[in-house]
Amino acid sequence: MKKQKEFFLKASHFGENFTWGVSTAAYQIEGGHNSDGKGQSIWDKFTENPKKIYNGENANTTCDFYNKYKEDILLMKSMNINNYRFSISWARVLPNGIGTVNEKGLQFYNDVINFCLAQGITPWITLYHWDLPQALEEKGGWTNRTIIQWFSEFTTLCANSFGDRVKHWMVLNEPMVFTGAGYFLGVHAPGKKGLKNFLPAAHHAVLCQAKGGRLLRQLIPDAQIGSTFSCSQIDPYRQNKRDQKTTIKVDALLNRLFIEPVLGLGYPTDDATVLKKLQPYILPTDMLDCKFDFDFIGIQNYTREKVKYSLLVPYIRAKIIKASTRNVKTTLMDWEVYPPSIYNMIKKYSDYPQIKKIIITENGAAFKDKVVKSGIADTERLNFLQQYLNQVFKAKKEGLNVHGYFVWTFTDNFEWAEGYFPRFGLVHIDFNTLKRTIKESGKWFSEFFSTKN
Repeated sequence: MKKQKEFFLKASHFGENFTWGVSTAAYQIEGGHNSDGKGQSIWDKFTENPKKIYNGENANTTCDFYNKYKEDILLMKSMNINNYRFSISWARVLPNGIGTVNEKGLQFYNDVINFCLAQGITPWITLYHWDLPQALEEKGGWTNRTIIQWFSEFTTLCANSFGDRVKHWMVLNEPMVFTGAGYFLGVHAPGKKGLKNFLPAAHHAVLCQAKGGRLLRQLIPDAQIGSTFSCSQIDPYRQNKRDQKTTIKVDALLNRLFIEPVLGLGYPTDDATVLKKLQPYILPTDMLDCKFDFDFIGIQNYTREKVKYSLLVPYIRAKIIKASTRNVKTTLMDWEVYPPSIYNMIKKYSDYPQIKKIIITENGAAFKDKVVKSGIADTERLNFLQQYLNQVFKAKKEGLNVHGYFVWTFTDNFEWAEGYFPRFGLVHIDFNTLKRTIKESGKWFSEFFSTKN
């Protein structure tokens, strides 16, 4: 087993107003896929095809948070975690996406919120973390402009149901991922492909992002409202003009497409000309309706990508070079371990004067855990997290606009198309017995969080 490197940072070094927590997502942890009136989501449907998921797995039970939420929240408390980010399953509270409310679904989230508060844990709610009701997908899902009305109904229900106690909200989780993987590449639910699906889905997500923010502001005036964005440092594979130009294009697509419209900057069409194809979907007032003054922006960084020009790739003429072919340290997701990426992304987003506050709403890594006499050894994950924390501290020390850090994730879970193979948790789950065991990284963070004051 590798020796743990000495680490000198304390949570208190980040300042008393810096927020520390953990993040999860409903579909990945809850289970109870058809319990107590819950409707089917696009991921419930997608995982019915075993060819779509590693080992043909699904999240019908996963961590069984639906029944074990008290155990997990008490475990958080024991680990000195006092901020918990989780999402609402749209299909659990509105089984058909709109219309009839499932009161038992609402009660579940009320119970989770109330138990968090009773344990001194602040709930942070993400409205949409990828699990659209299947009933709405059958009407076109994110490609159907009516989703703005559907999403408004869902947002209003959540705000009215939980807003008296929940004061920290995020509208969407990583819209580039759920539209790109789900409506362009087809590797995530609902499995659609092509620009004809991606472009309307992306534009409607941008509109919902702002609409959700406005509704939350109206219904919960004292709330802190944000939205979260995936981001990766993009570097040229070769130091030539073609690869450097390609890098600008890919950065515009992956890191700017969803943030710049909400800031009032429009779509980055000059650097990614394929986005000019959005025009047929844009109505006269849309670009004004895309804007919202968020209280904070959540950024979610794991890695960097290297890209090169490729004539063979349609639309974007760019190819991402896999980390495993570049002779670099990688995680089980084949993501490069590159700690400066999180500093560089904080710096990148801090350069937007319209952004009031940045919070790292996800950062973590999947490595192979080792069962040892003392428990679960995950030295590689702990090294990863500490190296990235050093970079966050560097940004904070330089006065960059970063105010919080949430680990992805609390427990091992269902990792979308990769099934249960990659484990990101601070807490190990035995998916046969559902036994929870705090890993070495979780024990370390428990001590680290205890130094907040």
